[in-house]
Amino acid sequence: MNDRNISQVVPALEVTEGAGVKIFRSIGTPTRRNLDPFLMLDQFSTYNPDDYVAGFPDHPHRGFNTFTYMIDGYMRHGDSMGNSGDLGPGGAQWMKAGSGVIHSEMPQQESGRMRGFQLWINLPAAQKMTAPEYQDIRPQAIPEVNLDDATVRVIAGEFEGRRGPVTDAHTNFHFLDIALEPGVHFEHAVPAHDTVFIYLFEGDATIGDDALQEQQLAVLDDGERISITAGSHAARFLLVSGSAIGEPIVQYGPFVMNSRDEINQALEDFRDGKLVQTRADMISR
Repeated sequence: MNDRNISQVVPALEVTEGAGVKIFRSIGTPTRRNLDPFLMLDQFSTYNPDDYVAGFPDHPHRGFNTFTYMIDGYMRHGDSMGNSGDLGPGGAQWMKAGSGVIHSEMPQQESGRMRGFQLWINLPAAQKMTAPEYQDIRPQAIPEVNLDDATVRVIAGEFEGRRGPVTDAHTNFHFLDIALEPGVHFEHAVPAHDTVFIYLFEGDATIGDDALQEQQLAVLDDGERISITAGSHAARFLLVSGSAIGEPIVQYGPFVMNSRDEINQALEDFRDGKLVQTRADMISR
């Protein structure tokens, strides 16, 4: 197997979103606007309630999927489809905005650590105006594989015969949360031509001859395997992959379409109260 090497290192940029939430963004910055099929990756990580307590009040989306993975803390989801869900430690949520959703994500705590990720995943043109969907994934639905010197949570995709509960029919989406003991070498087979990135959020590691530090994202080149070695202080990282859609990406804030005309239509629909078109179904696991 050919090992993948780092083609770009993207440092996370501190930004403020929602009603004043501090986040760290890697994909979706001037350094890396998108990484087909991925549009944005945000990490939220703080003990300071001033950084998160205002949350994300009602806001619109159209044309893509949002995936949220919580490590520490509690958030509550509510949307214009009538769905609601509590997101706690180890849980996840998947929302297909499709033709249009207005939703909110609000903290259910006033103190303590809040830590997790939100990833935006594109939809192909034929799916952008389809009905929204929502999945609430409980922590116990996510398999965890414990090796001698590594722990792997399988949120999407497969590892050691265990399959994660999150699926995306359009991108072959894989999402693993991997923790390695100090100095441990880890290998994992990946589709040879899919988009693959690693986001390191604890410790340090090396991929080939290249070092990776905390809150850095490594875009990997083509190959059939990733090989990564934890540093002297262990490492915890996301391993994410997906098949590129290969279509034009035109984004304006929370709307992601294939042309400027479609963005203008989304803005007009939102202004006229026509963004939400179809009620979504809720699936709890």
